[in-house]
Amino acid sequence: MKVLNPEHIRQLMIFSNSSPYAALLGMKVVEVDLGSCKVEMEVKEKHLNPYGGIHGGVYESLLDTATFWAIYGQLDEGDGLTTVDLKADLLSTVSEGTLTVEARAIKVGRTICMAEGTIKDQNGKLLTHGTSKLMVIKNRDIDMGKKLEALGIKELPPKFLEV
Repeated sequence: MKVLNPEHIRQLMIFSNSSPYAALLGMKVVEVDLGSCKVEMEVKEKHLNPYGGIHGGVYESLLDTATFWAIYGQLDEGDGLTTVDLKADLLSTVSEGTLTVEARAIKVGRTICMAEGTIKDQNGKLLTHGTSKLMVIKNRDIDMGKKLEALGIKELPPKFLEV
């Protein structure tokens, strides 16, 4: 039986959280497991629209990130993903506080996957619900060497462990 390698996931989260876009938004992937992911972000002034509420694009970015990583753990080593459709129902807004995004895989197919996610404020109030369809890209082993090296990571350990 295969299980996710915790060291692979730990280093992958370092890699993901150091991306320029993640840094721009201030979002952090804090948990990745088989079929689930959790992302957090502290709302700052830069996230707000002219009316003082969080911009809908921020919600979409958070959902896109969390649903991607929720599917990632169920793909074969070396396979990649790209989002083909993202739908979000923006139910409420905030202007401050911590957002928590929880995503889970709904279906993992050979070519198309589906995940859903929710965004809640620090009090547990539902702000957004969304779904994402992602296309599997077989054997998409991306060379992350220079980026990993800059983070002090020689290479990612194997994605799975045999138990």
